[in-house]
Amino acid sequence: MNTSVHILNGDSTAEILKESGISGDLIVWREMLSEGPVSPTVGNDEFWGLRYGYFESELKINKIAYYDTAIKELIKIEDLSSYKEVVLWFEYDLFCQVNLMALCTYLLNHYSKSLNYYLVCVGKDKDSESLLTLSDYAPTTYQKLYDERIKLSRHDLLFARECWEQYVENDISKLKKYNFGKNSKFNYFQLAVSQHLKRFPENGKLNQIDTKILETIQKKKSTKRDIIKELLFWQRNETVYGFGDLQYEMYLDRLHLFYEIKNDTYYLNDKGRNILTK
Repeated sequence: MNTSVHILNGDSTAEILKESGISGDLIVWREMLSEGPVSPTVGNDEFWGLRYGYFESELKINKIAYYDTAIKELIKIEDLSSYKEVVLWFEYDLFCQVNLMALCTYLLNHYSKSLNYYLVCVGKDKDSESLLTLSDYAPTTYQKLYDERIKLSRHDLLFARECWEQYVENDISKLKKYNFGKNSKFNYFQLAVSQHLKRFPENGKLNQIDTKILETIQKKKSTKRDIIKELLFWQRNETVYGFGDLQYEMYLDRLHLFYEIKNDTYYLNDKGRNILTK
């Protein structure tokens, strides 16, 4: 019987961990809480109801599919009494850090003194100038990441819950004032929230992502695939959003009033050109 359980930021990390030889059961966090409505209490009926509704209305994913993909996996977290340790595997970006805040809140709902909580969170690495994701590490290096895991106390989980509550409230002035970096166990909360703040439109202008999308369309004739590819390259080199194709497609679709599509190619209309010159 395994005494460790690993809660992972995605399926790709799960595949690498399986190859690493590290023992333990796996739970995969298949949610993207950086998008859509959320509530302070993670995992209650209100929370799942909001997420059900969002995935059904925005992504056309029905309740059964969402349950089978996300909830069925995550409700395993509610009873970890058979384990001695739980290890969280996450990355530096906004996508992961918001999920991490929520996960710590969820764990706190079912906190047990007999369970040891640990965090593996990658980003800065002395051997790399760029921030690294878990996919950047070979299976053979996962043991070193595991050996260097950080112990999380109940106090640490409480801090993460405070951060989650600030994120859920989503008040720009409070987000700017709150010190998300005051707990050294969570090195990337502040970085992620600073990136999140750039999703707020300022002075009637577009936010950072929307601006980048329209600038990409303006720069050259682009298909949807071209635009997404450009956004992913931009993200890797200039931002820490950590989004995937699906999220950027959502942002692109929301901007439909600012462009036209002819023969699968995107062109700015007058409204799109005007808003970029504001």
